[in-house]
Amino acid sequence: MDIRSLKAFIAVFEERNITQASARLYLSQPALSATIRQLEQELGAELFQRQPRGVDVTDAARLLYPEARRLVEEAEGLKQLFRGRQDCLPLTLGVAADLGQADVARVLTAAYRAVDGLLLELAAGCAGDARLDEDARRCEDELFLPLWEEDYVLAMRADAPLAAQPWLRPAQLLGQDLIACPEHSSHQRFASLLGAAARELAVAARCATLNQAATLAAAGAGIAFIPRGLAKDHPELRCVRLEQAELSRRVGLCYAPDALAKPALARLKQGLAAG
Repeated sequence: MDIRSLKAFIAVFEERNITQASARLYLSQPALSATIRQLEQELGAELFQRQPRGVDVTDAARLLYPEARRLVEEAEGLKQLFRGRQDCLPLTLGVAADLGQADVARVLTAAYRAVDGLLLELAAGCAGDARLDEDARRCEDELFLPLWEEDYVLAMRADAPLAAQPWLRPAQLLGQDLIACPEHSSHQRFASLLGAAARELAVAARCATLNQAATLAAAGAGIAFIPRGLAKDHPELRCVRLEQAELSRRVGLCYAPDALAKPALARLKQGLAAG
């Protein structure tokens, strides 16, 4: 039994006539009749009773019909699935954990506009054909296409005592609850900006990533020193600049030169570079 024989059965069942079913399938009447007989032999059941003006369906045919339709539709769906994939351009894109989701979404929107038929798979961190990450975190053999630059800010809830200030001096942070992210390079840079005041700060929470720091700040745990893009993901947060702190990061597309042999990545780079 195969899909071809099931299609023949469906046509005869629905037309109730061998001549009309053969015309529908573009088959000769003898070939269609032979296909039906072979199917009946495989099933061990009579499906149609031949009449002078057509055929009558048997109980076995009525039982088979819905299952035959289901199998044929599944087979057609499977064919369309793989035919569609052949027309797509696959690309696996790694996304660093400490990027603002709104910024990532903006890049992905541009990617779908730049690459027709893009079949995108997102991966975590340093994986994929290319990745979105900070310039400072790219590997030595990787090229870098800058996409945006953002400054580091003091992020705190809108109801925090210092949230209404446009900027703060390091001394104003004394006695405030701060969120530390010691595993990130920005933590040491933040400490150097604070100078002697860093030794007197109150650490209210610790975390492993800047994304976690933003979440803790939104929950009211304290003040986090994070990129502005991460703060934008949390409407509860207000951004305040640190006086004389010129700390920023560049984020972009990191990729190995030979990865441009992949059509989807080559088109993505071209589209993103064009803005």
